[in-house]
Amino acid sequence: MNLIALGINHNSAAVEVREKVAFAPEQVSEAMADCCGSAGVDEVVILSTCNRTEIYALAPAGAVLAEKAVQLIEWMSGYHHLPSEDMRRCAYHYEGEQALRHIVQVASGLDSMVLGEPQIFGQLKSAFAVAAESGAAGAELGRLFQRVFAIAKRVRTDTAIGENPVSVAYAAVDLAGHIFSNLNECRALLVGAGETIELVARHLVDAGVASIVIANRTLGRARELADQFGAEAVLLAEIPEQLPKADIVITSTASQLPILGKGAVEQAIKARKHRPMLMVDIAVPRDIEPQVNELRDVYLYSVDDLREIVDENMRSRRNEARKADQIIALGIAEYREDLRRLGAVDLVKEFRGMADRTREEELEKALRNLARGQDPERVVSQLARALTNKLIHAPTTGLKDICAGGQREHLVQARRLLGMAEDGDSAARDARGACEGDADPLDISTDDTDHSRHTLQ
Repeated sequence: MNLIALGINHNSAAVEVREKVAFAPEQVSEAMADCCGSAGVDEVVILSTCNRTEIYALAPAGAVLAEKAVQLIEWMSGYHHLPSEDMRRCAYHYEGEQALRHIVQVASGLDSMVLGEPQIFGQLKSAFAVAAESGAAGAELGRLFQRVFAIAKRVRTDTAIGENPVSVAYAAVDLAGHIFSNLNECRALLVGAGETIELVARHLVDAGVASIVIANRTLGRARELADQFGAEAVLLAEIPEQLPKADIVITSTASQLPILGKGAVEQAIKARKHRPMLMVDIAVPRDIEPQVNELRDVYLYSVDDLREIVDENMRSRRNEARKADQIIALGIAEYREDLRRLGAVDLVKEFRGMADRTREEELEKALRNLARGQDPERVVSQLARALTNKLIHAPTTGLKDICAGGQREHLVQARRLLGMAEDGDSAARDARGACEGDADPLDISTDDTDHSRHTLQ
Protein backbone atom coordinates (compact mmCIF):
# COMPACT_ATOMS: atom_id res chain seq x y z
CA MET A 1 0.00 0.00 0.00
CA ASN A 2 1.79 3.12 -1.26
CA LEU A 3 -0.20 5.43 1.02
CA ILE A 4 1.23 8.44 2.86
CA ALA A 5 -0.56 10.59 5.45
CA LEU A 6 1.32 13.77 6.31
CA GLY A 7 0.40 16.95 8.13
CA ILE A 8 0.25 19.05 11.28
CA ASN A 9 -2.50 19.29 13.89
CA HIS A 10 -3.40 20.80 17.26
CA ASN A 11 -0.99 18.42 19.02
CA SER A 12 2.04 19.13 16.84
CA ALA A 13 1.79 22.86 16.12
CA ALA A 14 0.46 26.06 17.67
CA VAL A 15 -2.39 27.91 16.01
CA GLU A 16 0.10 30.51 14.71
CA VAL A 17 1.68 27.77 12.59
CA ARG A 18 -1.54 25.94 11.68
CA GLU A 19 -3.10 29.07 10.22
CA LYS A 20 -0.08 29.58 7.94
CA VAL A 21 -0.43 26.16 6.29
CA ALA A 22 -4.22 26.15 6.04
CA PHE A 23 -5.71 25.89 2.53
CA ALA A 24 -8.61 28.18 1.68
CA PRO A 25 -11.53 26.24 0.13
CA GLU A 26 -11.16 28.03 -3.20
CA GLN A 27 -7.49 27.04 -3.57
CA VAL A 28 -7.69 23.34 -2.63
CA SER A 29 -8.35 21.99 -6.15
CA GLU A 30 -5.46 23.96 -7.64
CA ALA A 31 -3.21 22.95 -4.72
CA MET A 32 -3.93 19.25 -5.21
CA ALA A 33 -3.11 19.46 -8.91
CA ASP A 34 0.13 21.26 -8.07
CA CYS A 35 0.96 18.66 -5.41
CA CYS A 36 0.56 15.77 -7.88
CA GLY A 37 2.84 17.48 -10.38
CA SER A 38 5.45 18.96 -8.06
CA ALA A 39 5.67 16.22 -5.42
CA GLY A 40 5.25 13.38 -7.90
CA VAL A 41 2.28 11.55 -6.38
CA ASP A 42 -0.43 9.71 -8.30
CA GLU A 43 -3.47 10.71 -6.25
CA VAL A 44 -4.02 13.14 -3.38
CA VAL A 45 -6.64 14.44 -0.94
CA ILE A 46 -6.09 17.58 1.18
CA LEU A 47 -7.95 18.06 4.46
CA SER A 48 -7.74 21.56 5.96
CA THR A 49 -9.62 22.51 9.16
CA CYS A 50 -8.97 24.88 12.05
CA ASN A 51 -7.20 22.10 13.95
CA ARG A 52 -5.32 20.25 11.21
CA THR A 53 -3.94 20.35 7.68
CA GLU A 54 -3.23 16.90 6.27
CA ILE A 55 -2.27 15.45 2.91
CA TYR A 56 -3.22 11.89 1.97
CA ALA A 57 -1.28 10.78 -1.09
CA LEU A 58 -0.61 7.68 -3.17
CA ALA A 59 3.01 7.35 -4.24
CA PRO A 60 3.96 5.69 -7.54
CA ALA A 61 4.75 1.98 -7.42
CA GLY A 62 8.30 1.35 -6.25
CA ALA A 63 8.70 4.76 -4.60
CA VAL A 64 10.44 4.99 -1.23
CA LEU A 65 7.67 6.33 0.99
CA ALA A 66 9.97 8.09 3.47
CA GLU A 67 11.59 10.02 0.61
CA LYS A 68 8.21 10.86 -0.86
CA ALA A 69 7.08 12.19 2.53
CA VAL A 70 10.05 14.56 2.54
CA GLN A 71 9.02 15.74 -0.93
CA LEU A 72 5.51 16.41 0.33
CA ILE A 73 6.87 18.47 3.24
CA GLU A 74 9.04 20.45 0.82
CA TRP A 75 6.04 21.00 -1.44
CA MET A 76 3.75 22.17 1.38
CA SER A 77 6.33 24.56 2.82
CA GLY A 78 7.10 25.91 -0.63
CA TYR A 79 3.43 26.32 -1.47
CA HIS A 80 2.86 28.36 1.69
CA HIS A 81 6.24 30.16 1.47
CA LEU A 82 7.48 28.80 4.78
CA PRO A 83 10.97 27.53 5.70
CA SER A 84 10.99 23.75 5.25
CA GLU A 85 12.87 23.26 8.53
CA ASP A 86 9.94 24.91 10.37
CA MET A 87 7.56 22.44 8.73
CA ARG A 88 9.77 19.45 9.57
CA ARG A 89 9.76 20.40 13.27
CA CYS A 90 5.99 20.17 13.59
CA ALA A 91 4.97 17.76 10.80
CA TYR A 92 4.28 14.05 11.22
CA HIS A 93 3.77 11.34 8.65
CA TYR A 94 2.56 7.75 8.43
CA GLU A 95 3.18 5.16 5.75
CA GLY A 96 1.20 2.24 4.35
CA GLU A 97 -1.20 0.57 6.74
CA GLN A 98 -0.30 2.99 9.55
CA ALA A 99 -1.38 5.85 7.27
CA LEU A 100 -4.71 4.12 6.68
CA ARG A 101 -5.16 3.62 10.42
CA HIS A 102 -4.48 7.33 11.01
CA ILE A 103 -7.07 8.42 8.42
CA VAL A 104 -9.71 6.16 10.00
CA GLN A 105 -8.88 7.55 13.45
CA VAL A 106 -9.28 11.09 12.10
CA ALA A 107 -12.63 10.22 10.49
CA SER A 108 -13.84 8.60 13.73
CA GLY A 109 -12.95 11.62 15.88
CA LEU A 110 -10.28 9.68 17.79
CA ASP A 111 -7.54 12.14 16.80
CA SER A 112 -9.58 15.29 17.48
CA MET A 113 -8.99 17.93 20.13
CA VAL A 114 -12.36 16.90 21.58
CA LEU A 115 -12.31 13.10 21.57
CA GLY A 116 -15.14 11.69 19.47
CA GLU A 117 -16.35 14.99 17.99
CA PRO A 118 -18.49 14.28 14.90
CA GLN A 119 -17.79 17.31 12.67
CA ILE A 120 -14.50 15.93 11.33
CA PHE A 121 -16.32 13.06 9.59
CA GLY A 122 -18.26 15.48 7.40
CA GLN A 123 -15.17 17.61 6.82
CA LEU A 124 -13.22 14.59 5.60
CA LYS A 125 -16.08 13.49 3.32
CA SER A 126 -16.17 16.99 1.82
CA ALA A 127 -12.38 16.98 1.32
CA PHE A 128 -12.57 13.67 -0.54
CA ALA A 129 -15.52 14.85 -2.66
CA VAL A 130 -13.54 17.91 -3.77
CA ALA A 131 -10.54 15.71 -4.63
CA ALA A 132 -12.68 13.26 -6.57
CA GLU A 133 -14.48 16.01 -8.49
CA SER A 134 -11.23 17.71 -9.44
CA GLY A 135 -9.62 14.41 -10.52
CA ALA A 136 -6.94 14.51 -7.83
CA ALA A 137 -8.36 11.34 -6.24
CA GLY A 138 -8.83 8.37 -8.54
CA ALA A 139 -10.07 4.80 -8.26
CA GLU A 140 -7.56 3.64 -5.65
CA LEU A 141 -8.13 6.47 -3.17
CA GLY A 142 -11.83 6.15 -3.98
CA ARG A 143 -11.87 2.54 -2.76
CA LEU A 144 -9.75 3.45 0.25
CA PHE A 145 -11.90 6.38 1.40
CA GLN A 146 -15.14 4.46 0.97
CA ARG A 147 -13.71 1.88 3.36
CA VAL A 148 -12.53 4.64 5.73
CA PHE A 149 -16.06 6.08 5.86
CA ALA A 150 -17.59 2.63 6.37
CA ILE A 151 -15.29 1.87 9.32
CA ALA A 152 -15.89 5.31 10.87
CA LYS A 153 -19.65 4.80 10.60
CA ARG A 154 -19.27 1.44 12.32
CA VAL A 155 -17.35 3.14 15.14
CA ARG A 156 -20.20 5.65 15.56
CA THR A 157 -22.85 2.93 15.43
CA ASP A 158 -21.23 0.32 17.64
CA THR A 159 -19.70 2.60 20.30
CA ALA A 160 -20.86 5.57 22.37
CA ILE A 161 -17.77 7.58 21.42
CA GLY A 162 -19.76 10.75 20.65
CA GLU A 163 -22.81 10.40 22.87
CA ASN A 164 -21.71 12.13 26.08
CA PRO A 165 -20.97 15.90 25.98
CA VAL A 166 -17.36 16.84 26.65
CA SER A 167 -17.50 20.63 26.33
CA VAL A 168 -18.83 22.92 29.05
CA ALA A 169 -21.10 24.72 26.57
CA TYR A 170 -22.61 21.50 25.26
CA ALA A 171 -22.90 20.04 28.76
CA ALA A 172 -24.96 23.07 29.84
CA VAL A 173 -27.42 22.55 26.99
CA ASP A 174 -27.48 18.80 27.53
CA LEU A 175 -28.35 19.46 31.18
CA ALA A 176 -31.31 21.58 30.07
CA GLY A 177 -32.53 18.68 27.96
CA HIS A 178 -32.59 16.47 31.06
CA ILE A 179 -34.52 18.99 33.18
CA PHE A 180 -37.10 20.13 30.61
CA SER A 181 -38.99 17.49 28.68
CA ASN A 182 -39.50 19.70 25.63
CA LEU A 183 -36.94 22.39 24.81
CA ASN A 184 -39.16 23.58 21.94
CA GLU A 185 -41.29 25.30 24.57
CA CYS A 186 -38.39 26.84 26.53
CA ARG A 187 -37.06 30.39 26.49
CA ALA A 188 -33.34 30.93 27.17
CA LEU A 189 -31.57 34.00 28.55
CA LEU A 190 -27.84 34.10 27.81
CA VAL A 191 -25.73 36.61 29.75
CA GLY A 192 -22.50 37.58 27.98
CA ALA A 193 -21.48 37.55 24.33
CA GLY A 194 -18.13 35.79 24.24
CA GLU A 195 -17.03 32.58 22.55
CA THR A 196 -18.59 30.31 25.19
CA ILE A 197 -21.99 31.98 24.94
CA GLU A 198 -21.74 31.75 21.14
CA LEU A 199 -21.23 27.98 21.45
CA VAL A 200 -24.10 27.74 23.94
CA ALA A 201 -26.36 29.62 21.52
CA ARG A 202 -25.42 27.31 18.68
CA HIS A 203 -26.17 24.21 20.76
CA LEU A 204 -29.46 25.68 21.97
CA VAL A 205 -30.56 26.37 18.39
CA ASP A 206 -29.59 22.81 17.39
CA ALA A 207 -31.59 21.51 20.37
CA GLY A 208 -34.67 23.41 19.17
CA VAL A 209 -35.07 25.96 21.98
CA ALA A 210 -38.08 28.18 21.27
CA SER A 211 -36.41 31.59 21.71
CA ILE A 212 -33.15 33.11 22.92
CA VAL A 213 -32.35 36.48 24.46
CA ILE A 214 -28.70 37.63 24.66
CA ALA A 215 -27.87 40.20 27.33
CA ASN A 216 -24.52 41.97 27.24
CA ARG A 217 -22.78 45.07 28.59
CA THR A 218 -22.51 46.46 25.01
CA LEU A 219 -25.56 46.17 22.78
CA GLY A 220 -23.54 46.09 19.55
CA ARG A 221 -21.81 42.80 20.35
CA ALA A 222 -25.09 41.33 21.65
CA ARG A 223 -26.82 42.22 18.38
CA GLU A 224 -23.94 40.83 16.32
CA LEU A 225 -24.31 37.49 18.09
CA ALA A 226 -28.10 37.58 18.13
CA ASP A 227 -28.22 38.08 14.36
CA GLN A 228 -26.44 34.76 13.87
CA PHE A 229 -29.08 32.79 15.72
CA GLY A 230 -32.30 34.72 15.27
CA ALA A 231 -32.14 35.88 18.90
CA GLU A 232 -33.07 39.09 20.70
CA ALA A 233 -30.33 41.41 22.02
CA VAL A 234 -30.68 43.42 25.25
CA LEU A 235 -28.44 45.27 27.72
CA LEU A 236 -27.52 43.88 31.14
CA ALA A 237 -29.76 46.53 32.69
CA GLU A 238 -32.78 44.78 31.12
CA ILE A 239 -32.09 41.43 32.82
CA PRO A 240 -34.66 41.98 35.65
CA GLU A 241 -37.34 42.40 32.99
CA GLN A 242 -36.20 39.32 31.03
CA LEU A 243 -35.51 37.00 33.96
CA PRO A 244 -39.12 36.00 34.80
CA LYS A 245 -39.64 34.95 31.16
CA ALA A 246 -36.56 32.69 31.10
CA ASP A 247 -36.73 28.93 31.68
CA ILE A 248 -32.98 28.57 31.09
CA VAL A 249 -30.37 31.12 32.20
CA ILE A 250 -26.73 30.59 31.19
CA THR A 251 -24.10 33.15 32.13
CA SER A 252 -20.50 33.66 31.04
CA THR A 253 -19.14 37.17 31.49
CA ALA A 254 -15.83 38.66 32.60
CA SER A 255 -17.43 40.56 35.47
CA GLN A 256 -15.52 40.54 38.75
CA LEU A 257 -18.77 40.77 40.75
CA PRO A 258 -21.98 38.71 40.56
CA ILE A 259 -24.54 39.99 38.07
CA LEU A 260 -27.49 38.03 39.47
CA GLY A 261 -28.21 38.01 43.21
CA LYS A 262 -30.57 35.94 45.31
CA GLY A 263 -33.12 38.74 45.60
CA ALA A 264 -33.50 39.29 41.86
CA VAL A 265 -33.88 35.58 41.19
CA GLU A 266 -36.38 35.19 44.05
CA GLN A 267 -38.57 37.93 42.56
CA ALA A 268 -38.37 36.27 39.15
CA ILE A 269 -39.44 32.89 40.59
CA LYS A 270 -42.45 34.50 42.27
CA ALA A 271 -43.40 36.16 38.97
CA ARG A 272 -43.09 32.76 37.27
CA LYS A 273 -45.46 31.29 39.89
CA HIS A 274 -42.69 28.89 40.89
CA ARG A 275 -42.27 27.27 37.48
CA PRO A 276 -38.77 25.69 37.56
CA MET A 277 -35.75 27.58 36.25
CA LEU A 278 -32.37 26.16 35.26
CA MET A 279 -29.41 28.47 35.92
CA VAL A 280 -25.92 27.56 34.70
CA ASP A 281 -23.02 29.79 35.72
CA ILE A 282 -20.01 29.11 33.50
CA ALA A 283 -18.12 32.25 34.57
CA VAL A 284 -15.04 32.49 36.81
CA PRO A 285 -15.46 34.56 39.00
CA ARG A 286 -19.10 33.54 39.28
CA ASP A 287 -21.89 35.63 37.75
CA ILE A 288 -24.62 34.21 40.03
CA GLU A 289 -24.51 34.42 43.82
CA PRO A 290 -24.16 30.91 45.36
CA GLN A 291 -27.09 31.70 47.70
CA VAL A 292 -29.43 31.40 44.71
CA ASN A 293 -29.08 27.65 45.14
CA GLU A 294 -31.09 27.97 48.38
CA LEU A 295 -34.22 28.92 46.44
CA ARG A 296 -36.85 26.35 45.65
CA ASP A 297 -37.65 25.74 41.99
CA VAL A 298 -34.17 26.92 40.94
CA TYR A 299 -31.57 24.43 39.66
CA LEU A 300 -28.20 26.18 39.87
CA TYR A 301 -25.04 24.62 38.42
CA SER A 302 -21.54 26.11 38.49
CA VAL A 303 -18.70 25.58 36.05
CA ASP A 304 -17.19 23.08 38.50
CA ASP A 305 -20.41 21.02 38.40
CA LEU A 306 -20.22 20.97 34.61
CA ARG A 307 -16.54 20.04 34.63
CA GLU A 308 -17.32 17.02 36.78
CA ILE A 309 -19.87 15.97 34.17
CA VAL A 310 -17.39 16.65 31.35
CA ASP A 311 -14.59 14.72 33.09
CA GLU A 312 -16.85 11.72 33.67
CA ASN A 313 -18.02 11.83 30.07
CA MET A 314 -14.43 12.07 28.85
CA ARG A 315 -13.56 8.93 30.83
CA SER A 316 -16.53 7.23 29.20
CA ARG A 317 -15.36 8.32 25.77
CA ARG A 318 -11.87 6.98 26.42
CA ASN A 319 -13.37 3.60 27.29
CA GLU A 320 -15.38 3.71 24.07
CA ALA A 321 -12.21 4.70 22.19
CA ARG A 322 -10.67 1.37 23.16
CA LYS A 323 -13.65 -0.40 21.61
CA ALA A 324 -13.26 1.81 18.55
CA ASP A 325 -9.61 0.74 18.18
CA GLN A 326 -10.75 -2.89 17.93
CA ILE A 327 -13.33 -2.02 15.28
CA ILE A 328 -10.71 -0.09 13.30
CA ALA A 329 -8.21 -2.97 13.49
CA LEU A 330 -10.85 -5.39 12.18
CA GLY A 331 -11.87 -3.01 9.40
CA ILE A 332 -8.28 -2.54 8.26
CA ALA A 333 -7.68 -6.30 8.28
CA GLU A 334 -10.76 -6.76 6.07
CA TYR A 335 -9.53 -4.05 3.70
CA ARG A 336 -6.12 -5.74 3.54
CA GLU A 337 -7.80 -8.99 2.48
CA ASP A 338 -9.84 -7.15 -0.14
CA LEU A 339 -6.66 -5.64 -1.59
CA ARG A 340 -5.14 -9.09 -1.87
CA ARG A 341 -8.20 -10.29 -3.74
CA LEU A 342 -8.02 -7.27 -6.03
CA GLY A 343 -4.44 -8.25 -6.82
CA ALA A 344 -5.80 -11.33 -8.60
CA VAL A 345 -8.30 -9.42 -10.73
CA ASP A 346 -5.92 -8.71 -13.63
CA LEU A 347 -4.68 -12.29 -13.61
CA VAL A 348 -8.25 -13.64 -13.62
CA LYS A 349 -9.17 -11.33 -16.52
CA GLU A 350 -6.14 -12.48 -18.50
CA PHE A 351 -6.86 -16.14 -17.80
CA ARG A 352 -10.52 -15.76 -18.74
CA GLY A 353 -9.57 -13.94 -21.93
CA MET A 354 -7.20 -16.76 -22.87
CA ALA A 355 -9.96 -19.32 -22.24
CA ASP A 356 -12.44 -17.29 -24.31
CA ARG A 357 -10.01 -17.13 -27.24
CA THR A 358 -9.43 -20.88 -27.06
CA ARG A 359 -13.20 -21.49 -27.03
CA GLU A 360 -13.74 -19.23 -30.06
CA GLU A 361 -10.94 -20.95 -32.00
CA GLU A 362 -12.29 -24.45 -31.31
CA LEU A 363 -15.87 -23.36 -31.96
CA GLU A 364 -14.87 -22.01 -35.39
CA LYS A 365 -13.20 -25.35 -36.20
CA ALA A 366 -16.32 -27.22 -35.14
CA LEU A 367 -18.60 -24.99 -37.21
CA ARG A 368 -16.37 -25.46 -40.26
CA ASN A 369 -16.46 -29.23 -39.80
CA LEU A 370 -20.25 -29.18 -39.52
CA ALA A 371 -20.43 -27.06 -42.69
CA ARG A 372 -18.37 -29.74 -44.47
CA GLY A 373 -21.00 -32.29 -43.55
CA GLN A 374 -19.08 -34.18 -40.86
CA ASP A 375 -21.03 -36.26 -38.35
CA PRO A 376 -22.36 -33.79 -35.68
CA GLU A 377 -21.78 -36.25 -32.83
CA ARG A 378 -18.16 -36.65 -33.88
CA VAL A 379 -17.71 -32.87 -34.24
CA VAL A 380 -19.13 -32.20 -30.77
CA SER A 381 -16.93 -34.93 -29.27
CA GLN A 382 -13.86 -33.44 -30.91
CA LEU A 383 -14.83 -29.94 -29.71
CA ALA A 384 -15.18 -31.08 -26.11
CA ARG A 385 -11.94 -33.02 -26.18
CA ALA A 386 -9.95 -30.21 -27.79
CA LEU A 387 -11.26 -27.65 -25.33
CA THR A 388 -10.42 -29.89 -22.39
CA ASN A 389 -6.91 -30.59 -23.65
CA LYS A 390 -6.04 -26.98 -24.38
CA LEU A 391 -7.49 -25.60 -21.16
CA ILE A 392 -5.65 -28.04 -18.91
CA HIS A 393 -2.40 -28.17 -20.86
CA ALA A 394 -0.76 -25.15 -19.15
CA PRO A 395 -1.84 -26.17 -15.59
CA THR A 396 -0.56 -29.72 -16.04
CA THR A 397 2.74 -28.43 -17.39
CA GLY A 398 2.99 -26.26 -14.31
CA LEU A 399 2.30 -29.23 -12.06
CA LYS A 400 5.13 -31.14 -13.75
CA ASP A 401 7.47 -28.20 -13.12
CA ILE A 402 6.48 -28.17 -9.43
CA CYS A 403 7.35 -31.85 -9.15
CA ALA A 404 10.60 -31.43 -11.03
CA GLY A 405 11.59 -28.74 -8.56
CA GLY A 406 10.89 -31.02 -5.60
CA GLN A 407 8.07 -28.82 -4.33
CA ARG A 408 5.70 -31.62 -3.37
CA GLU A 409 4.04 -29.57 -0.62
CA HIS A 410 2.65 -27.26 -3.31
CA LEU A 411 0.62 -30.05 -4.90
CA VAL A 412 -1.95 -29.99 -2.10
CA GLN A 413 -2.38 -26.26 -2.67
CA ALA A 414 -2.63 -26.98 -6.41
CA ARG A 415 -5.53 -29.36 -5.77
CA ARG A 416 -7.32 -26.55 -3.95
CA LEU A 417 -6.53 -24.11 -6.77
CA LEU A 418 -7.91 -26.55 -9.36
CA GLY A 419 -11.08 -27.13 -7.35
CA MET A 420 -10.34 -30.80 -6.62
CA ALA A 421 -11.50 -32.56 -3.43
CA GLU A 422 -9.08 -32.03 -0.56
CA ASP A 423 -8.64 -35.62 0.58
CA GLY A 424 -5.39 -35.67 2.51
CA ASP A 425 -4.49 -39.34 1.78
CA SER A 426 -5.41 -39.20 -1.90
CA ALA A 427 -3.63 -35.86 -2.25
CA ALA A 428 -0.49 -37.34 -0.77
CA ARG A 429 -0.74 -40.40 -3.07
CA ASP A 430 -1.24 -38.16 -6.09
CA ALA A 431 1.73 -36.05 -5.06
CA ARG A 432 3.95 -39.11 -4.66
CA GLY A 433 2.76 -40.67 -7.91
CA ALA A 434 3.12 -37.47 -9.87
CA CYS A 435 6.54 -36.60 -8.53
CA GLU A 436 8.03 -40.11 -8.50
CA GLY A 437 6.99 -40.69 -12.10
CA ASP A 438 5.72 -44.32 -11.77
CA ALA A 439 2.93 -43.54 -14.20
CA ASP A 440 2.84 -40.04 -15.56
CA PRO A 441 -0.75 -38.79 -15.01
CA LEU A 442 0.29 -35.35 -16.21
CA ASP A 443 1.33 -36.52 -19.64
CA ILE A 444 -1.54 -35.31 -21.78
CA SER A 445 -1.71 -34.55 -25.44
CA THR A 446 -3.64 -31.97 -27.39
CA ASP A 447 -4.25 -34.36 -30.30
CA ASP A 448 -7.83 -34.03 -31.63
CA THR A 449 -8.21 -37.55 -33.09
CA ASP A 450 -10.92 -39.92 -31.84
CA HIS A 451 -8.56 -42.55 -30.44
CA SER A 452 -6.84 -40.09 -28.10
CA ARG A 453 -7.54 -40.58 -24.38
CA HIS A 454 -6.61 -37.92 -21.86
CA THR A 455 -6.81 -38.49 -18.11
CA LEU A 456 -5.92 -36.48 -15.07
CA GLN A 457 -5.84 -38.74 -12.05
